[in-house]
Amino acid sequence: MPLLIIAVILFVIADILIRYFGKSIKEKQLRKDREAALNVSLNLDFSREAKSLKRVEVENPKAKILCVDDEPVILDSFRKILVLDGYSVDTVENGKEALGLIQMHHYDFVFTDLKMPVMDGVEVTKSVKHLRPDIDVVIITGFATVETAVECMKFGAMDYVQKPFTEDELLDFVKKILIRRTDRIQKQLKPKVHITHLTESKHFRTYEFAIPGGVFISKGHCWASMEQDGAVKIGIDDFARKLIGKIDSIELPNLGMTISAGQPLFTIKQKKRAATFNSPISGKVTRINTVLQNNLEPLNVTPYGPNWFCIVDAEDLDKVLKDLSVGNAAVNFYQAELDKFIELKKKSTHEDTAAAAGDELYVGEFEKFDDTNWDKMTNEFFKR
Repeated sequence: MPLLIIAVILFVIADILIRYFGKSIKEKQLRKDREAALNVSLNLDFSREAKSLKRVEVENPKAKILCVDDEPVILDSFRKILVLDGYSVDTVENGKEALGLIQMHHYDFVFTDLKMPVMDGVEVTKSVKHLRPDIDVVIITGFATVETAVECMKFGAMDYVQKPFTEDELLDFVKKILIRRTDRIQKQLKPKVHITHLTESKHFRTYEFAIPGGVFISKGHCWASMEQDGAVKIGIDDFARKLIGKIDSIELPNLGMTISAGQPLFTIKQKKRAATFNSPISGKVTRINTVLQNNLEPLNVTPYGPNWFCIVDAEDLDKVLKDLSVGNAAVNFYQAELDKFIELKKKSTHEDTAAAAGDELYVGEFEKFDDTNWDKMTNEFFKR
């Protein structure tokens, strides 16, 4: 028996060592391949695209980066450091060449020096965000121009990196902004609305807005589903769920309370802030969803179906239904609300200026608002 245990331990250790050395060998081979690409690419002629262009492409790059700086030594540092870590890198020495390249190639990032002759970093930032708003711009700056670099963020720059920088500092910085870019892209919403079957709503694509067929939508963004016995399930709709983002807790109504359409029914809380939703119908609260109240994770999948907040024994349905939307009318209502939200968002004080600059929508838009704009938006869209 002891021999069997020893054999198992030796097998496990051997497996760990094989994996470790296998990974190490693979990493060394990748580095050799990237060094070879760095040496070969720098001898190729790309002058037909841009006079000062130097390009190094690697297989399956983590990201494609264009660097523009009038100091060749800075560009040499960017190429060597980033290529060896798995990024494809183009470098040019002036902004005009950079703008020509972004119209021919798809980059994830443009790094631009702030102080350059002919076209400075501010002009490059404005032009890149105008021509290719999907590309993230990062400012390369010295200590003396940090304030100007921060100003560039008002024009859409994502962040800035301060020179001189070490290899580790640059790699750490690029890793962080790549995570930010990936997270933002994954959260980006398409302002399109689709009607789907209620049973399929949990499988609906998270980057689009869904309204289950047969479900009524109120002007305050609650959904209501009618049962044959007159009971009505009520919850928040997909507009509210996606744009509010993280919900920390929900305050449900009391059992047995009588509610009138338009009166406060339940409240969702995000940190210290709250958004109250008014009831779309009149009647008596007969059930509350304590299961959902104790575990809000299902709301991240869908706000519909089993994720209702409460059930109301409805009264005077014929009077209140005329104020609710269903089917194509609900889709048209959503589209109008999304257009309205985009316009209001542009006028608000928004922390993520790059995201706020255009018509893009992201999961958790409300999370970025300060308290004043939070109150303004929740009053505009939910308290009605």
